Amino acid sequence: MFDLLLRGGLLLDGSGAPPRRCDVAVRDGRIAALAPEISAPAREVRDAQDLWITPGLVDIHTHYDVEVEIAPGLAESVRHGVTAVVLGNCSLSLTAGRAADLADIFLRVESLPAPLVRRWLAQALSWDSPAAYIEHLRSLALGPHVAALAGHSALRVAVMGLERALGARASAAELEAMRQLAHAALDAGCCGISVDMVHWHKVAGVYAGRSVPSHYADLREYRMLAEVCRSRDAVFQVTPNPQRPASFLHILGMGLAVFRPPLRLTVLSAMDMSDYPALWRVFPLAAWLVNRLGGGNLRFQTLGEPFAIHADGPLTPLFEEFPAGVELNSCADAAARRALWADAAFRTRFRRDWLRRERRTFHRDPARMTVLASPDPAQVGHSIAAIAKAEGSDPTDLLMRLLQQHDEALRWVACGANERPAIVERLLAHRHILPGFSDAGAHSRNIAFFDNSLNLIRRAVSTGFMTPERAVARVSGEAARWFGIDAGLIRVGARADLLLLRPEALKHATQLVEIADPLLDGARRCVRRGGEAALAAVFVSGREVVRDGAPLPVLGTQRCGSVLTPAAPLRDRAAVQARHRNRLDDDTYDHPFQDYWDIFVYKHQAQGNIALHCLGVLLMHGAALAAVLSLNPWFLLGIPLSQLTGLAGHLIYERSHVDIRDLVFSWRASRSLNRLFFSVLRGRYGAEVRRVRERYAQYRQSAA
Repeated sequence: MFDLLLRGGLLLDGSGAPPRRCDVAVRDGRIAALAPEISAPAREVRDAQDLWITPGLVDIHTHYDVEVEIAPGLAESVRHGVTAVVLGNCSLSLTAGRAADLADIFLRVESLPAPLVRRWLAQALSWDSPAAYIEHLRSLALGPHVAALAGHSALRVAVMGLERALGARASAAELEAMRQLAHAALDAGCCGISVDMVHWHKVAGVYAGRSVPSHYADLREYRMLAEVCRSRDAVFQVTPNPQRPASFLHILGMGLAVFRPPLRLTVLSAMDMSDYPALWRVFPLAAWLVNRLGGGNLRFQTLGEPFAIHADGPLTPLFEEFPAGVELNSCADAAARRALWADAAFRTRFRRDWLRRERRTFHRDPARMTVLASPDPAQVGHSIAAIAKAEGSDPTDLLMRLLQQHDEALRWVACGANERPAIVERLLAHRHILPGFSDAGAHSRNIAFFDNSLNLIRRAVSTGFMTPERAVARVSGEAARWFGIDAGLIRVGARADLLLLRPEALKHATQLVEIADPLLDGARRCVRRGGEAALAAVFVSGREVVRDGAPLPVLGTQRCGSVLTPAAPLRDRAAVQARHRNRLDDDTYDHPFQDYWDIFVYKHQAQGNIALHCLGVLLMHGAALAAVLSLNPWFLLGIPLSQLTGLAGHLIYERSHVDIRDLVFSWRASRSLNRLFFSVLRGRYGAEVRRVRERYAQYRQSAA
């Protein structure tokens, strides 16, 4: 007998395959059967005739490290269909380090009340190693599944201590200790390491206003961590500093892999910056250069919504990018901020910083800063610039006066990216840009992108820019596959992480609202509401945790999710490189082929591609023979022409993966090309293609 049977739903299985009508049966928390009709009995039968059945969504960029200790149900994400999260991003994790130090690192980014964070960290942090931390996570009443990155800031503080980590250059001994700790984290089950260079992230406490520890590392330290990940095929997540373009180039350089194993590199953030309207084109170009020419494995992350940041007066991450704003955010309370505003020298510094024309991510344009709440109701709904114009005052002077008078009572919002839907959709659809960057759990008073994954499906349904099945795959199976975690697919034997979606209700957009969250001792936070009707049910490991958009009591009180660790961890550089070079395409690493000839045949099936490769073989041997017979080396130029001919075959007829080393030259590629040529001449290549197709089909069927 099954535990649960979903009847007659339209199945979008997370692979990108076309939807199909299907019954889904669940037993012991896993998918037990998939068939057009299942007649066996079940303890619970649900009619899904008018619903879509999809995998639970995977959020690859969250900051739930602290919140999972406080409210392990992570209800704000789960209620939007997320059943697996990756935490430990942007160098911030609880993997290692003292509780007090980690609290100072998290406080300002998380923007949760300081007493709450310190109290929960003090009682939760009882581990002395990354392995003990992973075991601790397993003991929590997890709502969704959790995969962890080891944060560089945590590693740095654990090895160097907080004071040295916030400015000192690591010694050779400290670098080695960090390297060992990073390996220990990956051995324990972390899926990768995260580093951070962005200027927005500051610490609290005694060293308030300094950037997080990862920011103070030098290039050799970043490269050391990248090499740890490269040797293990682990994820290396990086947030570059937009004020230092060189950091972006250094990161891309780490991703190049022509003569070394690839680095599984994910970089934030590919967005359409409003003040730099052509900048978005850099991300597809960089991905092409690193992945296609450099043999890399790079994925940018993008946000599928306008990047709107809310602020309580001066308390906003937007102010962290200029010195006077950092001073305001570092003040202990409103009285300290009033004292700053009373200082004429500070007001001069603020004006200078505000008006400075520098490379910036926050536009600091009063015309694009809208007041949401104010002690003066007449100001609500108007921009700072419009209010200043009505009063006949300078916009900067007015802003300073409002911040001084109203402090946190002045609630405002500004948007600096993703304001052009067509560009956002191009980024979301790019195969080397993953929908991510929800930042769920961080900046709780400033943003609420909890529904970022579901929003991609909603956008696909509303605009048609992407098929629903591909949209579902992008935020489930594709995301999980690239991160190397077992999630995001509906197949027999997989965990029963399922969504029942009402497709018509997906067209209803959500709205940002503020709530006093009882799970966080009444702390106010921004959340998303209004799209509840789209989610008929959310199941984690076969257990229903959300119904009609509302979390059920089981969420956060009983363990539903588990800790996800890499499905097939590698510990050898040669194995990492071989697996990457032998992939069938950008996403298909697992296949039944051991002999490279079989891989070669699978990637050369189209007749036009085969013909051009045969022509390339003739050009290669003809050029070499002509050069020898005529003693004219100029004929050797025909050899690179032969390579370009084969590449054209892939571009025109068959866009299968071409390994950069095989393209330039490798013995295995050379042997396979010649074997292809003579197999075609002998009329045997067609049989080879059929044999390989049948073998791959059998493998797929057995895997399903």
